[in-house]
Amino acid sequence: MKEVTIYTDGACSGNPGPGGWAAILLYKGQRKELWGSSAHTTNQRMELTAAVEALRALKEPCRVTLYSDSAYLVNCFRQRWFERWQQNGWKNSKGEPVENRDLWEALLALTRQHDVTFVKVKGHADDPLNNRCDALAVAAIPRKR
Repeated sequence: MKEVTIYTDGACSGNPGPGGWAAILLYKGQRKELWGSSAHTTNQRMELTAAVEALRALKEPCRVTLYSDSAYLVNCFRQRWFERWQQNGWKNSKGEPVENRDLWEALLALTRQHDVTFVKVKGHADDPLNNRCDALAVAAIPRKR
């Protein structure tokens, strides 16, 4: 399997509000930057969208190390929250519907195609790729004219 490194980030101007997402894919010295936006969204949706779009960009099954500053994203997979959500009919520990179910289901499908390890990085710190991803996500936010 090819080994790919991915950095992802999401940003929102207001929460909810207009938002942007970004991903940086690294493979054998090559680098690809992806980004997109939504006119009305939340920061968590943009964090998840970044991971979904990055994994969708892979053309074949890969071994992926995905770096994110989103504890929401990383902890879901590290602590396997999704297993309980599925067992409970996509209800959280409070018995409420899991937010962003559509994106979680897309991520679960993609993690069955790829061997993904999720790694938490500190946001807005000293990781240049995380900082670049943040800058791309912020730049992608739709601005009012």
